[in-house]
Order: sequence, then C-alpha cells, then structure tokens
Amino acid sequence: MTLSGMLQLGVSTVVFLVAATVAKSWALQPGIGKLLVTLALYSAGNLIMLRLVREFGMASAFSLSAVIQLVAVNAIALAYFGERLSMIQSSGIVLAIVAVCLITLGPALGK
Repeated sequence: MTLSGMLQLGVSTVVFLVAATVAKSWALQPGIGKLLVTLALYSAGNLIMLRLVREFGMASAFSLSAVIQLVAVNAIALAYFGERLSMIQSSGIVLAIVAVCLITLGPALGK
C-alpha cells in the first residue's frame, strides 16, 4: 500500500464518518440541509473510493474501508450517541472484523 493510498483511505474514512454522524443527526432531527450535506459527503467518499479501487483493486479497497468504518462508526455510535450493543451484536462486529481481515490478508497468508 502506497502512502498516497493510505492518505486517500484515511480521507475517505473521515468523510464517511462525518457523513454517518450527520445522517444520525438527521435521523434525530430531520431537515433538508442535513439531508443534502449527508448526500454530498457520501458522494465525496465514494468518489475517493473509486480512486482506491483503481489503485488497490475492488476487493482490497472495499474490504479495508469496510473494516475501518465498522470500527470507527461503532466507536462514534457508542461514545458520542450513547448507543449500546448486546453481546450478540458485539460478537457479530468482532466476527465481521475477523472476516474482513481474513479476506484482506488471505492472499498474503496463503503463500
């Protein structure tokens, strides 16, 4: 992974996290402004992802993005919005992280 790719992945993650936070804010207090900002942010994040798909391939780019967002979005939901997860839900998140790590690292570990 190149430095440029890591930076793009970081920027896309921040954009998606802000988009998710605005989307949650919209869900709590709907408004057209929040909806437009959410749509714009998700669109910007996906445009960055297109560059990452070109550089790393679809499987790697989306897998890496998914696991980073999974952890970060849950951290925001739990810490900032005070949401709680059951033991089953927490187990599902851990298993999802393990699954994405295996998908991403599988080719390297299989050699």
